[in-house]
Amino acid sequence: MAGPREQAAVLALVRASAGEWYQTADVISEAGSALRLLDDETVIMSAEREQHARQLASRVTPADLERAQALIDRVASQGVRLITVVDDDYPENLKLIFNRPPFIWVRGHLEARKLRAIAVVGTRQATPEGRAAAAGLARGLAQANVTVLSGLARGIDTAAHTGALDADGATVAVIGTGILAPVYPPENDELARRIVDRGGAIVSQFWPEAPPQKINFPRRNVVMSGMAAGTVVVEAGATSGAKMQARLALEHGKRLFLPESLVASQDWASRYATRPGVTVVRDLRDILDELVKIVEIPHQLSLSF
Repeated sequence: MAGPREQAAVLALVRASAGEWYQTADVISEAGSALRLLDDETVIMSAEREQHARQLASRVTPADLERAQALIDRVASQGVRLITVVDDDYPENLKLIFNRPPFIWVRGHLEARKLRAIAVVGTRQATPEGRAAAAGLARGLAQANVTVLSGLARGIDTAAHTGALDADGATVAVIGTGILAPVYPPENDELARRIVDRGGAIVSQFWPEAPPQKINFPRRNVVMSGMAAGTVVVEAGATSGAKMQARLALEHGKRLFLPESLVASQDWASRYATRPGVTVVRDLRDILDELVKIVEIPHQLSLSF
């Protein structure tokens, strides 16, 4: 675990970033330390990243480090911990993607090492059949000791988290707001509490009080895809954020699972079905059969969805 000053340096460098945060994560990771970027002008890295590193470091003052440390302390006092890209407990799955965030805030329990998890996502305007499918799939995954990731949104996400909890399993909500902001949507406030109380976690990559903004949710999908071994899109139209996560999963080299019913009903899913890395599935067994090739999954159940 990086020390408080190291974590503060990460936040200060991100605050100083003018471009994409993942580029700052790259620079910090290559240097091996945010403090080293601030204190040592001899850090060896590629020319492009060295220029970026020097620009960032030149914008950070001692007062910026003090403000970052005060933020970490304030958030920690509310039961939330910070994990940065240089911390040992930064999720291994997330560390492997090219656009990983420089930090995440976590309320609750998140496995320190490789997370055996599947993201279960879909539209907010879910049909009763879609919600039932998501809940059944999440229950089956939880019973097979797989963590269910989703986004705490209305519709499919809510059904997925609830299904995992109903099976006494672990579920993690990757949210599109700050970790200290009011839960969005508001009706899922109690669900968020249940997730944490039952051994799961709420995860955010944003500044702690960040409100819900349209631009946040695609970025949230990057983290959800990155943390998972694969993504199941249960129900989603052509403009759904879940379709974006399908694309992200393939860009990240993760397995994408598309139900036969979705492939039959949505042109975008039919096109995706022919791509490398995509598995068209009929039931939970099809997912577990594929996952056992990637992570250790006990073959226990065969539930349809």
